Amino acid sequence: MASHVLVPLDGSPLADDALAHALDTFDCRVTVLNVVTPLDGGMSEGGILDADDEREDAARDRAENLIERARRQAEEANRDLDTVVETGDPADTILAYVDDHDVDHVVMGGHGGAKSDLASRLLGTVATVVVGEAPVTVTVVR
Repeated sequence: MASHVLVPLDGSPLADDALAHALDTFDCRVTVLNVVTPLDGGMSEGGILDADDEREDAARDRAENLIERARRQAEEANRDLDTVVETGDPADTILAYVDDHDVDHVVMGGHGGAKSDLASRLLGTVATVVVGEAPVTVTVVR
């Protein structure tokens, strides 16, 4: 039985579904994590658009809005929720959080990826890395 479940949030409907699944399924501590990708990171638009304070502030505001939406979702389910916003590569940050915070189960949304990579198409790039490298059970909600 899980004692600490991590739910990474990215603003997608599947991430919302993953949180609902975690809140409905697990009677333990649930933490939601939103990872803000640095504007010069490989998974951001930093390679296309110039980084500036306004775009960084907008990314932080979006993260706080996602966290607040998750809090409301937990409140509606009569559940407590821990919330965290980190900066970094999404997959690496999720894996580091699992290692550093005694997480024993991850529940996350999956997304389709490039047509050339079947695993990425089925799970999504971040989910594929987390499933492949996490030292704990990972449930992917589709």
